Amino acid sequence: MDHQQTTLTDRLTFPAENRISTGFIAVGVLGVALSLIGLVVNTEQFFFSYLTSFAFIASLVLGALFFVMIQHVTRSSWSVVLRRIPETMSLQLIWLGVLFLPVLFGMQFLYEWSRPEMIATDELVQYKRPYLNMPFFIIRNVIYFSVWAYLGYKLYKNSVSMDRSADPELDRKQRVLSAPGLLLFAFTVAFASFDWLMSLDQNWFSTMFGVYYFAMSFQAVLAAVLVVILYLFSKGLLTNTINKSHIQDLGGLLFGFTVFYAYIAFSQFLLIYYANLPKETLWFYYRFEGSWIVLAWLFLIGRFVLPFVLLLGKKAKTNYRLLMGVSVWILLLQFLEMFWIVMPILHEGAFSFHWLDITLLLAFFGISAGLFFRQFAKHSMVPKNDPLLIESLNKH
Repeated sequence: MDHQQTTLTDRLTFPAENRISTGFIAVGVLGVALSLIGLVVNTEQFFFSYLTSFAFIASLVLGALFFVMIQHVTRSSWSVVLRRIPETMSLQLIWLGVLFLPVLFGMQFLYEWSRPEMIATDELVQYKRPYLNMPFFIIRNVIYFSVWAYLGYKLYKNSVSMDRSADPELDRKQRVLSAPGLLLFAFTVAFASFDWLMSLDQNWFSTMFGVYYFAMSFQAVLAAVLVVILYLFSKGLLTNTINKSHIQDLGGLLFGFTVFYAYIAFSQFLLIYYANLPKETLWFYYRFEGSWIVLAWLFLIGRFVLPFVLLLGKKAKTNYRLLMGVSVWILLLQFLEMFWIVMPILHEGAFSFHWLDITLLLAFFGISAGLFFRQFAKHSMVPKNDPLLIESLNKH
């Protein structure tokens, strides 16, 4: 008879003395300081670089929120031991709305439809005016961030409350909240991607763009969760709690959503290419023009073909070094794909990195990662009274 693990034997709290959060926040503060100089020197570039990094970080925390809710709705036991990681990530949705404020201040740099002179000369923008106008844009985003912040906060609060009390009612509340939460998530994320990214080209539209943004986001957050787990393993944390079977399942999900991302991205391209309507093909024309085509090929090969081949075998999904490398690579390409979506509006024909792209990435990523680890240290790294915990511990 197999030995059944019935108790947690690992240290359950992230070491408060660990300096990783301080280090990340210091990097973030440095990035903020340098970026403020860029705001004065090149205001337009600042706002485009800001939106790129914002969309990148938003994709990770929104992907984390989806991960948490889908686990509750399906009552998945396998993920219980690692669920606190995406729960802590999604808590950052509380302050994501504050980080969106600079985008509102920079709207006339980012969105042509917000400029009166553009509205007067573009009939299609006039037709879209009931939707593409600043007051309604602001109202929609207030709704998005309110919904996300509420879901992220309540799911996290109920989870950590369960650490102190084994009340089964808390587990029921998680499922009751997550079911409608998934519906709200689907609508709000789709329309947020339309507002933030698709409306940069005010004449372009794709009904698949929301799914495209989601597919990228979920693939990226799976990579991020793997990076955090493997970092914890390197510090000797949770090595008896999260086993190779859990890692294999995460690796399998990463492999599956690599295929899903490629399917959605290619389907969007194929439908637009086949229809060959000028208003639709123009978006791809700008992103395939000049040296931008290099990034397009990089995503095809680097974000689909390479992870697909490397993660195809069963053993690969439990090879920690390989998983760390693939995960970091996917996160890098997630940022580059946000860059590829946003920047051709500003730099037609050829891509080039501005130093603000780097400083704002450091600012967003540094502060986000620092706050994540600081919050992660406040509570148990594992939902220790979850009713499915024992089943999760004994997954093989």
